[in-house]
Amino acid sequence: MNRKFTSNLITIMTLLIGLVSFQSRAFTEEGPVDTPETSTPTEETVSTATDPSVVSEAFGHLIGKNLESLGFEFDMAKVVKGIQDASAGIESPMSEAECVQAISKDQEKKFKKVSEENLAKAEEFLKINSETDGIVSLEENKLQYKVKEQGEGDVVQEHFSPLIKYKGTFLDGKVFGESKEEEMISLDETIPGFSKGIVGMKEGEKRTLYIHPEFGYGTSGYLPPNSLLTFEIEVIKANAAPEQEEEVAATTDSIEADDDDADLAADDADDDTNAVR
Repeated sequence: MNRKFTSNLITIMTLLIGLVSFQSRAFTEEGPVDTPETSTPTEETVSTATDPSVVSEAFGHLIGKNLESLGFEFDMAKVVKGIQDASAGIESPMSEAECVQAISKDQEKKFKKVSEENLAKAEEFLKINSETDGIVSLEENKLQYKVKEQGEGDVVQEHFSPLIKYKGTFLDGKVFGESKEEEMISLDETIPGFSKGIVGMKEGEKRTLYIHPEFGYGTSGYLPPNSLLTFEIEVIKANAAPEQEEEVAATTDSIEADDDDADLAADDADDDTNAVR
């Protein structure tokens, strides 16, 4: 089961409990505590805030949104019946553990299906893409790249921490990640396809990487399982780490120099004091 589903399921199962526990914490001896808000209440919402029918409907929306995020085909009429029965003290047709297990089993089945479909699409794409002009294969049908713009200067090497700009997309072109400004990436702390694909790039070079799920996130993480990843990358600096070290060293030297000046000033002050004495 993926972590996103687990998180959503936990949200559903704890929503009611969370609200009840919040009720006990919402007021202290000093008065009501601050609570997070997603929007500024209008006069209309404030005036209806104590109307049980309005609050009940809004609460239904909260539950509905979270149920939808699970991807399970809930019978909403039965969901409502379950809430009503629980309020009336009628026993549930399943225990909480059985309910969670049933939903989990359904999600695992769907997760496996999506994983297999995405893997097949990724492998088909890379096989066809390998025959495209300008495509270089670093790992056969696993990792490919195409140079969009040549660069000059220093070259990115293994274990470097280059300063880059990037945009990551899925096969359908949907963006899943993009740098807002220049970012330093440690090649020892990123996915294999990214670290291997960027090695050899020169400063100023722009390259497109095509990464097989095996060299990406596979079936882990929050992205759709076995997604083929495409990265548009521009190298600004081949290795930003040494520059940072120099900045730190320069800052340290400056601090030490200031300390030395302070010591000299203190010594002069002592001399002046002794002279007075």
